[in-house]
Amino acid sequence: MKHSLMGLSPLFTNNLTQDIVATLVTFLLALIWLRVMDTLAHWGLIEQKLSRKLIHIGTGPLFVLCWNLFSEEPQARYLAALTPLMITLQFFAVGSGLIKDPAAVQAMTRNGDPREILRGPLYYGIVFVICTLIFWRSSPVGVLALMLMCGGDGLADIVGRRLGTHKLPFNPNKSWAGSVAMFGGGFGFGFGSLALFNAFGNFQPPLNLLTTAGVVGIIALAATIVEALPFRNIDNLTLTGVAAVLGLGLL
Repeated sequence: MKHSLMGLSPLFTNNLTQDIVATLVTFLLALIWLRVMDTLAHWGLIEQKLSRKLIHIGTGPLFVLCWNLFSEEPQARYLAALTPLMITLQFFAVGSGLIKDPAAVQAMTRNGDPREILRGPLYYGIVFVICTLIFWRSSPVGVLALMLMCGGDGLADIVGRRLGTHKLPFNPNKSWAGSVAMFGGGFGFGFGSLALFNAFGNFQPPLNLLTTAGVVGIIALAATIVEALPFRNIDNLTLTGVAAVLGLGLL
């Protein structure tokens, strides 16, 4: 038994080293993306609301793609979850006034009030921590729920602000154009990510992509309806929750 354990030790050490390096790379890439957007907004090169949504759209897919850098060991998901956890703690510290970060406030708020970060951006980070820990890369459910939030909800706001002249009858703050972008972006990001992860061999057995496309379309439509409802600042929670529940039943 002692010899057997000694034989496993180098393998465990190599995997742990891989996961630590993957964690550092993931955190560095996410931090670079956040700081680039913060700086562009702080310098006035992109408008505040746009930078907020570019952070929303770009951070998630970048983080999820980095999942494939980690090993198959049980500790991998916990180390991966450290990146959104640390960023979420930063959001909380800035939003609550514990630390001052004018560039982050400029990039992540609509009106320059740090307390706005304690709503949408904070929920965004919490959802990523939860989905990473529960679903990880072995399940398509977490990947799909996160990509619907990133691609769908993010594009809905950008398109809706520019083309949303025709408002929804039950929610004057949302538009038909925004909802179309929500569905299209959610489906594109969601199905594209599932197809990519399937190609990487993460889902066993491999997904039937044609059937998956239909299921993703159904879930994206449900998420679009939820996103259009007149509930402010909780889209990141409601649409990912609905996507996760439907994904568990359909995928």
